[in-house]
Amino acid sequence: MSARRLFAHELEEALDRVLYASPSHRSIERLALLLEPLSRAQQDLVLHWAGVAAQTYAEIGYLIASLAPQVFARLDERDFAAWVIHGLDTYDKQGLRPAMEVLRDFEGFLAAKEGRAFARFEEVEARLSRLIQGLSGRPLSLRIGPYPYTDTETIFLPERIGQYAAHADNRRLYQALAVRLWAQARFGTYRADLTHALSQYADRELACQWLCCLEAMRLESCIARELPGMARELARLRSPWPDELACAARDLQADDADISVSLRWLARLMEKNVLPPPLTGLGVLAPELAQRVRDARIEKDTEILRRALMQSLTPGERKARMTTQIDAQRGVVEIRIDGEAVWLAPEAQEAAQSLIQDLGELPPELLAPAGPAEGKLPQPRQRLAEPERIEERRADFYYDEWDYLRQAYRRGWCHVYETEGKAGTGDFVRETKKRHAARIRQLKKKFEAIRGEDRLLGRQLEGEEIDLDAHIEALHDRKSGAEPSARLFARRQRNERSFAAMFLIDMSGSTKGWVNDCEREALVMLCEALEALGDAYAIYGFSGWTRTRCDLYRIKSYSERYDEAIARRIDGIEAKDYTRMGVAIRHVTRLLAAQPAKHKLLVLLTDGRPDDFGDEYRGVYGVEDTRRALLEARRQGVRSFCVTIDRAGQEYLKHMMGPAAYVILDDARKLPLKIAEIYRRLTV
Repeated sequence: MSARRLFAHELEEALDRVLYASPSHRSIERLALLLEPLSRAQQDLVLHWAGVAAQTYAEIGYLIASLAPQVFARLDERDFAAWVIHGLDTYDKQGLRPAMEVLRDFEGFLAAKEGRAFARFEEVEARLSRLIQGLSGRPLSLRIGPYPYTDTETIFLPERIGQYAAHADNRRLYQALAVRLWAQARFGTYRADLTHALSQYADRELACQWLCCLEAMRLESCIARELPGMARELARLRSPWPDELACAARDLQADDADISVSLRWLARLMEKNVLPPPLTGLGVLAPELAQRVRDARIEKDTEILRRALMQSLTPGERKARMTTQIDAQRGVVEIRIDGEAVWLAPEAQEAAQSLIQDLGELPPELLAPAGPAEGKLPQPRQRLAEPERIEERRADFYYDEWDYLRQAYRRGWCHVYETEGKAGTGDFVRETKKRHAARIRQLKKKFEAIRGEDRLLGRQLEGEEIDLDAHIEALHDRKSGAEPSARLFARRQRNERSFAAMFLIDMSGSTKGWVNDCEREALVMLCEALEALGDAYAIYGFSGWTRTRCDLYRIKSYSERYDEAIARRIDGIEAKDYTRMGVAIRHVTRLLAAQPAKHKLLVLLTDGRPDDFGDEYRGVYGVEDTRRALLEARRQGVRSFCVTIDRAGQEYLKHMMGPAAYVILDDARKLPLKIAEIYRRLTV
C-alpha cells in the first residue's frame, strides 16, 4: 500500500527542516501549497533533492522546490533527479548565478534530452532585421520578449526556439513568426478596438486565442498575395488549420477581407463554445499594448501632418477640400487640391504613410475645409505618450521593491535610468513669470521675511530688550510677597535655517494637457520664491514603463542654480508613460539624505495613485510599495508630503502617506498658487 500524500502543514514542517538556512525570506507556507497536489513519490523526491541542494547553497534548494510542480509536468522522477544534478554540477563549475539560470531553464534541459537543437535570437537577429526592413509598410525593430507579439512598432521574439528537432527549422520558425507579426501591423489587425471587442466575451482568453487563429488565416492570405514563396513557408511550419475554421476560410481569404471579418467569425465560434487546438508558429495578440502604442503614434503623426499642411498651404487653400491618393508603385501618399499635388516634407510624408497604414485613410478632419478657424483642428483626446526606447544602455541604478504579498523585497528589481530633463524653448516660463508677476513678488516678500526673522528669547538674565511679560509677573510677585525673578530681559537670536527640499514631479501620461501646465506653473513660482529664501532644493520628474525602465528626469540638482537652463528644463517637462512611484521615491530619498541639512523635506506632486503597465503594480501592490518607500525615507530623516488632485485619494492616501502628510486639491488650477504657500508652512 503506497503512502498517502503529505498535506500542506506536513510539507511546511519538512521544508522548514531542509531549507532552514535559506536567506530568501520567502513564504514556506506558500511553497507547501504548491507541492501539496504532487504524488507522495514526487513530494519525497522534492524534499530529498531540495535538502541535498540546500546543503550546497540554500537558495538553490528553495528554487528546486518552487520549480518542482512545473518540472514534473514535463519530466518523470528519474529525469527530475538528472535535472537537479545538472544544476548542481553547473554550480560547482560556474557558480550560483549560472546554476540558477540552468535550473530555471528546464525547457532547455528537456530539449537537450530529446535531441532538439535550439535556435537563438542572436543568431537570426541581423538577418531578420534586414528582412523586416525590406518588407513594405512601416519598418519594425526587433527585441527579445517573453513570447512572440508586436506592439505595432517593435516585434518581440523569444530568446530561443526549440520547437523542431532540426536547428535550421527553428531558425526558419523565427522568420515565420517575425513575418506574421509584421503582417499584424501591416494589414490592419489593430485597426479595430480589440480590447473592447474581446471584453464582450465571458472567457476573454478563449476569445483572444480564436481571434489569433482567425487573423493568422486572413494574414497568411494577405502575405500570399504579396510574397507567395513566404506564404508557402509559413504554411509548412505551422500546424494544420482546425476544422472549425474551414467554413470561415472563404471569407477570411477574400481580397477585401479585414479585421471586421475575423471579428464576425469570432462571434460565431464563441457561440459554439469549443476550444481552439494548439497551433504552432502563429504568435499571439497583444491588444491593450498595441492599442496604446498605436493611439500615441496616430496622435503624433496627425500633429506632424497638420503642421506640415498649415505651413505649406495658403489660407485660401486651407479652406479648400483636399483629397488623397496612394501611389502604390512609388510607395508614397499624394495630397491634392483641385488636382494639384501638395509637396510634403519627408517627415510629413512618413507621417501620412503611417496614418494610412494605421487607419486605412487620413483622418477626415485633415481633409475637411478649415472654415473660419484658419486651419485649426480639434485637439486630439489625451493619451499616454509612446514609450521611449533605451537601446544598448545599462541601468544607472537598481533598487529593491516591496512585495506585500510575500512580505519581502524583490532585490535589484527596478532599473532606474537618470537623465537630464529635456530643454524647452523657455517661452512657457517667461509667460508664467509675466502672468503671475504680482503673486511671485508677494511670495518672495513672505519668503524673505522667513529668512530674516530672528527668534526672540524671553526671560533672560541680560539682553537688549525688556521682556514685558516677565516684568508683569515680577510686579505681581512683589505685591503678593513672593520673590520676583531676575530674568527680566529678552534677546534676539539669529534664526539659522538648515533645510533641503526635493520636489518629485509626476510626469505620467495622465498629466498631459492642463495638469502638466499647472505643474510647470507651480514650479516656476516655487523656484522664484525659493531663490529669495536660500534653501537647498532639487527638482526631479519621474515616469517609466514597467520595472525594467524607471525614468528619473533631472530638472534641477542641488548643485545647480536656478537660471535660464533650469527654466528651459521646467519648460520641457511633458507627460510620458506610467507612475511607478516607489522606486522614484527611493532614488530621490537617496539624493536628499546625502544633503548636510538638518531638516529634509520630500514634496510629491501627482495627479493619481501609483500605477504601471500591466496588472501587477497597479492597485494594492503599488500603494504598499510606495508606503514602504516613504517609511524608508522617514527612517533616513526625510519628511514627506504629497500634493495631489486625485479626488479619490482619500481611499488610499491616508494609509500610504499618513493622516497629516497630504493635501487634495479639488482643482489642478489651484496648484501654482498653493504649492509655494504649502512649502512655506511646512518649513517655518
